[in-house]
Amino acid sequence: MDRYFNVRVYGLLVKDGHLLVSDEYCNGTYMTKLPGGGLEFGEGAAECVIREFMEETGLNVRIVRHFYTTDFFVLSQFNSKGQLISIYYVVETDDDTSALPTVKEQYENLPGIEDAQNLRWHPLHSLKEEDLTLPVDKVVARMFVEEILK
Repeated sequence: MDRYFNVRVYGLLVKDGHLLVSDEYCNGTYMTKLPGGGLEFGEGAAECVIREFMEETGLNVRIVRHFYTTDFFVLSQFNSKGQLISIYYVVETDDDTSALPTVKEQYENLPGIEDAQNLRWHPLHSLKEEDLTLPVDKVVARMFVEEILK
């Protein structure tokens, strides 16, 4: 039985009280998640979040700080032989985020085509765990909102 670790790295980018989220269609499922993705062999976690942000958003980001790493068991959502480890960083950018193509509503005009994606600014004051799909994102959303809104 071949077991493996699936390492994912995500970024928390805030602008004007809003958190950037990604609405996606992946593996036959609509989901809302934080921008980021899979760690590639030979890559560090910090490099990964910077690369993934560029790929998904076109934004050059820099890491402000580490925010959270999964500290409980999570079975990979798409393969029952994998254990998920997720790493989250608070990131910032000097790029013009007003030029970023975004939508206002969840899954707005998002086709059911593999890897389709919309970016959206979600107000932090109303962000709840259930607004995100992935189990660790839900935990991170709660923790992040509690910290930011203190």
